Amino acid sequence: MDPISQGVVGAAFAQSTLSPAQRDKIVTISWLGCAAGMAPDLDVFIRSASDPLLFLEFHRHFTHALIFIPFGALVVAATLYYFARQRLSWRETYLVCFIGYATHGLLDACTTYGTQLFWPFSNMRVAWNNISVVDPVFTIPLLVLVVLAARKRRKAYAYAAIGWALFYLSLGAVQMLRATEVARLAAELRGHTPQRLTLKPSFANLILWKSIYEHDQHYYVDAVRITTSGSWCVGQRVEKLDLKRHLPFLAQGDQQAKDLARFRWFSHDYLTPLQQTNATSQRVTDIRYSMIPNEVDPMWGITLAHNASKNTHVTWWTQRDADREKRSRFASLIAGHGCKPLNP
Repeated sequence: MDPISQGVVGAAFAQSTLSPAQRDKIVTISWLGCAAGMAPDLDVFIRSASDPLLFLEFHRHFTHALIFIPFGALVVAATLYYFARQRLSWRETYLVCFIGYATHGLLDACTTYGTQLFWPFSNMRVAWNNISVVDPVFTIPLLVLVVLAARKRRKAYAYAAIGWALFYLSLGAVQMLRATEVARLAAELRGHTPQRLTLKPSFANLILWKSIYEHDQHYYVDAVRITTSGSWCVGQRVEKLDLKRHLPFLAQGDQQAKDLARFRWFSHDYLTPLQQTNATSQRVTDIRYSMIPNEVDPMWGITLAHNASKNTHVTWWTQRDADREKRSRFASLIAGHGCKPLNP
């Protein structure tokens, strides 16, 4: 999730621990919980100028793992205790930081990016796909309630914030299941049996979902709109990345091959080659993300050079433009234009 959401969720759960004797400490408890809720994302500073994919491996890595919560909370508490010591004891400071820190990885796992909750026992990227990474409908009510709890010194508002968060995340899970049923029906209408199927919410809403499924060495990318009923917004078909056909120049054991394996792990193997006018390189993209959910409009990917040396890394690239025309198309899909009713 975005830092604001992480901070207010951490603050809300920290506020919920407030005892009657601590009412005058709620502001301190709030900002400590907020800071601890955001702290695991400091892993974004783990990066390398020589290895462009290092940040992919370490974002949502050990700092987000369940087993790391006590240690992460200890680091945050030790760092911030100097500023909190006039209001809270060391024990209280650590408890608040523990609760705030513990919310982070679980909230991130609700998104689509993938979070290594079970490191070091597994490198599986947990993604429950029930909320967008940014969703103001989720965040703004939480922020209002957390501020009210701090100003009025009443943890009832914190309970309301937690209730809203749990309700919205549960609604996202229900919407995802409904969208999955519509996506399966859409595949059946094409005469396909998906080898795997993934549904993820589009940007900042629980109405429009991106559907990706694999069939016969291709990926089918569509949008599914879920309100009181379901509808299908037909999208695009792209080839699944095939090493022998699309990357015949790639030598196993070379750094580029290792980097591709890392990118494949990060993307859950939802990779496709992009058409190249440049005969000296090949671009590969992660099709899970795009501004328009029924289009393959890559937000990031890697470039592999044909004649790279054994130790040369791939190149990482991003393109995240959202111009007026794209925003208009996105709003049109939200409204259901161009989508056909399709209910299981």
